[in-house]
Amino acid sequence: MKRIGVLYHPMIKAAHTLAGEVKDFLTAKGVSVWLGSAWEGEEAKSQLKNTELIITVGGDGTILRAAQVAVAAQIPITGINLGKLGFMTELSADEFREKLLALLEGKGWLDERAMLEAELNTGSGPVSTFYALNDVVVARGAIARVVYVEASIDGEPLTTYKADGVIVATATGSTGYSLSAGGPILHPQAQEFLLAPILPHLSLAYPLVLLSGAAVKLRLTTHHQAGLSVDGHVNLPLESGAVISVKRSSNSGRFLRIHPQAAFYSSLEQKLKGKQNVEGRKS
Repeated sequence: MKRIGVLYHPMIKAAHTLAGEVKDFLTAKGVSVWLGSAWEGEEAKSQLKNTELIITVGGDGTILRAAQVAVAAQIPITGINLGKLGFMTELSADEFREKLLALLEGKGWLDERAMLEAELNTGSGPVSTFYALNDVVVARGAIARVVYVEASIDGEPLTTYKADGVIVATATGSTGYSLSAGGPILHPQAQEFLLAPILPHLSLAYPLVLLSGAAVKLRLTTHHQAGLSVDGHVNLPLESGAVISVKRSSNSGRFLRIHPQAAFYSSLEQKLKGKQNVEGRKS
């Protein structure tokens, strides 16, 4: 590899420090390295030319932001964990030198994850497009009143949810917010995705597993401000009448890994409890 980007969590001092150590280590190996905050996505995108790998220093939230940077160019990500759970991160801070050297020698393997593509049509102005590695959420705002979300799948009416909101989640995101809302857990490599209501009131209460080629349309009706959240860090206000269309993206989230592929089901309980000493990779 000739050019690598390093994105770090800017509010964790240890992440900034470790990112500098990673940069120095790679530079000493003859690699061209650029360094940046994962919170400065547009600045990071301007550095992508000829970049072959993005290394993140932080936790899963840092990876979610890096995925937004990497998705269009399909650049793989390797995460160094300084967070709590580390579902998607690959390396611990004390092993990065040994494992990054192995990756530079071509010993890694590629883990591809399905992503979502969401289009927001507010009825005024251009349609906005977003990509999600975890989930797309349409939900009520600060006022504790339900919203009405008219849902259709492949053009066929499904139901009108009367709820706090609705989650559309990938397999990767199935262990996140969707799980808290009662959704099932999908294997990380699954291409199917989920549609799950948040605290529904006298409306369809069951989460659904949708085929990978499904197209979901959500039309919002509310008397109060609601919001759109993409991977928890793109957050936009929504007014009544907004339409959000979601489908599986043609682009995937790509992770370059060095640890052997762990048995997902046998390690699931430890992961959900946040244990970090599970053998093998952490996602």
